[in-house]
Amino acid sequence: MAPGNGSPVTQFILLGLTDQPDLQLPLFFLFLVMYMVTVMGNVGLLILIGLTSHLHTPMYFFLFNLSFIDLCYSSVFTPKMLINFISKKFISYMGCMTQLYFLIFFVISEIYVLTSMAYDRYVAICKPLLYNVAMTPKVCSSLMLGSYFMAFAGAMVLTACMLRLTFCEANTINHFMCDIMPLLKLSCTSTYVNELVDSIIAGFNVTVPSITIFVSYVFILSNILQISSKEGRSKAFGTCSSHVIAVSLFFGSISFVYLKPSSAVSVDEGKISSVFYTNTVPLLNPLIYSLRNKDVKLALRKTLPRCF
Repeated sequence: MAPGNGSPVTQFILLGLTDQPDLQLPLFFLFLVMYMVTVMGNVGLLILIGLTSHLHTPMYFFLFNLSFIDLCYSSVFTPKMLINFISKKFISYMGCMTQLYFLIFFVISEIYVLTSMAYDRYVAICKPLLYNVAMTPKVCSSLMLGSYFMAFAGAMVLTACMLRLTFCEANTINHFMCDIMPLLKLSCTSTYVNELVDSIIAGFNVTVPSITIFVSYVFILSNILQISSKEGRSKAFGTCSSHVIAVSLFFGSISFVYLKPSSAVSVDEGKISSVFYTNTVPLLNPLIYSLRNKDVKLALRKTLPRCF
């Protein structure tokens, strides 16, 4: 990936979260701790699911992929962010476009993994007798391959659109990473096509999965309310609560960034929302799925004694 013809820009300057010198070191240690917890949490969940045979089910297959995605896309930005807190905030043109590609790829991947998890919960609660038939390893693998394909296609199109732009003298990105909107503001050529394509892809990849998840949970809720026993309803709600929390956190933050008009979102609001879905959500997901999940807590109690 290289700048198009006539583009003198070979590197960008990332302004980061703040330009206040007194905050750079405290923020460095804050995000370092967050990143270490994120890595340990997601790697721990990956190992736990891999080692525990009773977690080799469709639900935990999707959770395994979710943890993998969270680990990867938090690692795309956080190391560079940490470096920028304590040194010069430069990123090459190639590095910026690569970071943008993986941002889009992992965000779209997570959207469809969360959607697949909602479908899995729908089948488990609404069609329990057909669960083993409907959620075979082949079906689960197909859902994941479809998720990664949609991510690959979306990332390729949006990154290709960005590569067609010309960046002139302005090379200062008012952000801590290479994101679509901050980059569009630096272009000295028309961004109409980019904005149109961005709106179509973002709209499709957020709206369609959101509707799918919403409809799935309408059927799930309807089915749960028909369960006569309080214990049965509690168990059914328990299997879905972690997923509902994860979906709300992730979809809420990306919708705020990518579905609102750029003029309606201030730079600082965009940075805070970006921190939420790139750093906070990957940090929280392992905690949400372990602290609120009896199977994971049981697997932890069985696995930890063997490790020490």
